[in-house]
Amino acid sequence: MSKISVLFGGASFEHEISIVSAISLKKVLGERIGYFFFLDGGHTLYLIPADKMQAKTFATGEYKQCKQLEWILGGVGYRGLFGSKRLSDVGVVLSLIHGGDGEDGIISSVLAFYKIPFIAPRVAACALSFNKILTKNYAAHIGVKTLPYEHYRYGDEVCPSFVYPFIIKPATLGSSIGVSVVEKQDDMEYALDCAFGYDREILIEPFYKGVREYNLAGYKNAQGEIVFSMVEEPKKTELLSFDDKYLDFSRTTQATQATISQELESALQDAFKRIYGDLFEGALIRCDFFVIDDEIYLNEINPIPGSLAHYLFENFGQHITALAQALPKSKPINITYNYVQKIRAAKGK
Repeated sequence: MSKISVLFGGASFEHEISIVSAISLKKVLGERIGYFFFLDGGHTLYLIPADKMQAKTFATGEYKQCKQLEWILGGVGYRGLFGSKRLSDVGVVLSLIHGGDGEDGIISSVLAFYKIPFIAPRVAACALSFNKILTKNYAAHIGVKTLPYEHYRYGDEVCPSFVYPFIIKPATLGSSIGVSVVEKQDDMEYALDCAFGYDREILIEPFYKGVREYNLAGYKNAQGEIVFSMVEEPKKTELLSFDDKYLDFSRTTQATQATISQELESALQDAFKRIYGDLFEGALIRCDFFVIDDEIYLNEINPIPGSLAHYLFENFGQHITALAQALPKSKPINITYNYVQKIRAAKGK
């Protein structure tokens, strides 16, 4: 069985959440994990020993004493006394970098460029799921409903047509960062400052009190079948805060299956299957849905969910192994230089 190497950190507003996710996953996957790779805010890559995978290693800067690494073709290496050396048995790299660097596709590009097998959304999937506006456009294309919204850029005059309350959120980011519920006009300035503090584009959506919310995760296996998690109905107040989600990412216990009808569960799975399609092959994603007046609406796609949503699966290690064996393969390009040779022959050079 190939080992899993966990990659986390990154230059992101969700940097600390990524650390919490990695520590949580260490407890869940145990000996299945070969290495822990930490990417700091300056994009320096470190090898973190398993016994150092604790919060104080990063909070105190102790990680800087660990071995520095570098990307090499087909894997990861480090500089020794006699030149670069390859780190053995890296296996499949599992990206737990939330937000920027991870969910925006940068790390997926790096891993693909160096031909390192990895569990994470590919670049196109990252682009569509990281930006909430593109996510809505994608959902509309595949026939999955989303809430109505208005889109503003920094500097625009913001005049929402929705009645109060409504919700203001940055176009990117997750974990409820920069998200506010506006109950009255007096709340607007603060909410806009929060959202524009993280992104130059924002969305405004109607806010429904008491809405039913369900989370569903899954992946595509080697047989081309979607493997679904249980459906969870998260316990929450009217809006899950950053602190709610931050603490939730440290979960190591399994969630409880939502008490819903088979009809609703099947409908949620159908919506998930449409969203996952072929686009998210090689990734385990979580979709968060609203149910309003018996209609299902996609709230957001979590392309790299906190703690990889392990708490929604039984025998999570087996699922990660199955996913590692179902990664999409890129078709090799045969470079022949035939065209260049023809030009050279024509010019007599």
